[in-house]
Amino acid sequence: MSTTESSKPTNFIHQVIEQDLEQGKNDGKVVTRFPPEPNGYLHIGHAKSICLNFGTAEKYKGGCNLRFDDTNPEKESQEYIDSIIEDVTWLGFKWQGDICYTSNYFDQLYTWAVYLIKEGKAYVCDLGPDEAREYRGNFTTPGKDSPYRNRSVEENLALFEKMKNGEFAEGACSLRAKIDMQSPNMNLRDPMIYRIIHTSHHQTGDRWCIYPIYDFAHGQSDAIEGVTHSICTLEFEDHRPLYEWFLDNLPVPVVPKQYEFSRLELNYTITSKRKLKQLVDDNKVTGWNDPRMPTISGLRRRGYTPASLRNFCDMVGVTRSNGVVDMGMLEAAVREDLDKNAPRAMCVVRPLKVTITNYDEALEEWFELPKHPKDETMGMRKVPFTRNLLIEQDDFAEVPPRKWKRLTQGVAVRLRGAYVITCDEVIKDAEGNVVELKCSYDPATKGANPEGYKPKGVIHWVSADNSVPCEVREYDRLFTVENPEADKERDFNEFINPESLVVVTGGRCESGLADAAVESRYQFERTGYFCVDADSTADKLVFNRTVTLRDSWGK
Repeated sequence: MSTTESSKPTNFIHQVIEQDLEQGKNDGKVVTRFPPEPNGYLHIGHAKSICLNFGTAEKYKGGCNLRFDDTNPEKESQEYIDSIIEDVTWLGFKWQGDICYTSNYFDQLYTWAVYLIKEGKAYVCDLGPDEAREYRGNFTTPGKDSPYRNRSVEENLALFEKMKNGEFAEGACSLRAKIDMQSPNMNLRDPMIYRIIHTSHHQTGDRWCIYPIYDFAHGQSDAIEGVTHSICTLEFEDHRPLYEWFLDNLPVPVVPKQYEFSRLELNYTITSKRKLKQLVDDNKVTGWNDPRMPTISGLRRRGYTPASLRNFCDMVGVTRSNGVVDMGMLEAAVREDLDKNAPRAMCVVRPLKVTITNYDEALEEWFELPKHPKDETMGMRKVPFTRNLLIEQDDFAEVPPRKWKRLTQGVAVRLRGAYVITCDEVIKDAEGNVVELKCSYDPATKGANPEGYKPKGVIHWVSADNSVPCEVREYDRLFTVENPEADKERDFNEFINPESLVVVTGGRCESGLADAAVESRYQFERTGYFCVDADSTADKLVFNRTVTLRDSWGK
């Protein structure tokens, strides 16, 4: 295979693949796999793995398997399987062949477990979890042989058969590999291969009550599927000798190789599925797809695009050095994508009434504004202008600060794409709150600069008479500290940002958005990027703020 511009190695894994292809290994094939456990929704860290595994297969014209590592039925569900399939598809990837399940291989894995017993390399152990932990030792103390380690092959076969037939209670015994209790690598100290779980499985029903451990199932599933490059995160580096031991000691059809890369850690969030599930179960968020969650479905609902996540993963790169990526990089990736591709619109989130006193009450003009200032192919949009308008409360100040470039009494500003107006009078309620501005407009400034005076700035607006009601959900970072798990004395829930969601009702957006579809994304001019939420109704649109126009977190 010749190295083309598109296939040049961009990371150390691709360098390995290039060398393998040049040497003719694996018959010139590249087969990867993405093997998630169906025990939760995928998060941003999984997106990196998805992009690497599927992207590598695409780059080298190979295939990538989607395989569910469904070896723990107590924590798995069809809901999680469906969500993972949807996430991978949404990101734009296609697996080769049918979806795979480790449970498809339970018969073969059981046969191989019996093979190890017959070879004298596995035994049934009656030690309970606490006893097994004691016998295992630690990083400074070598392990001790289990008192059941030297059972005969015949006894082990009979006991393992009874395990399979459901004759033992959960935890009564387990099948362990006979490797080396003195090994400095804890993973090689007679690791468990099978344990008893009396729980119905979402794919196999009640057929099995023993289930293989991940370390046993992983490599053999790779071998069955013909995987050539088994790409894992760095926490599996110490497991690689065990991965290889099983492959070396079993009659597998092919011998895949495992390679490790650094997992994606993002500040101001967490990526532990157990803790994310805790957030959901404790109602700290509204669900796995809450737009504050780092899940792929949460990011999607917030307004992130497949391209922005793929570009972000490219920006992060693939290395063997652990590190924490700044949330600002993720936000920059979606800003860049939406800046190019999101149509523009005007939305007044916190309205302040403006009455144009010298404008005819019966008149309604329609202004044409570009959907995108840099992309003419998007076309134009029409925005109605009437006597009664709405502007942002923050765009008016009775006592303006220095360098104020918005509206104040006696000062003129331009309404985006429309006329220049001047504030003539401020109306307040009984508590002294500004509730209305009486303004006048200059008819000569339609599409032209005024003569004799200069507007202070440009602000956005909508017609109060012809606009669409909306609710705006302003999302921010879920936690107030960069590493919510750093303080081992405190619960990570203590650092949840109380302003991670601010719901603003009573907003109005331009009339052209009335039929905006769910997941439509827009740049609300001067405000930020927003996405239509599925909670929208015929009477009210709901917009989720994806990200502000500029990075303002530090401020």
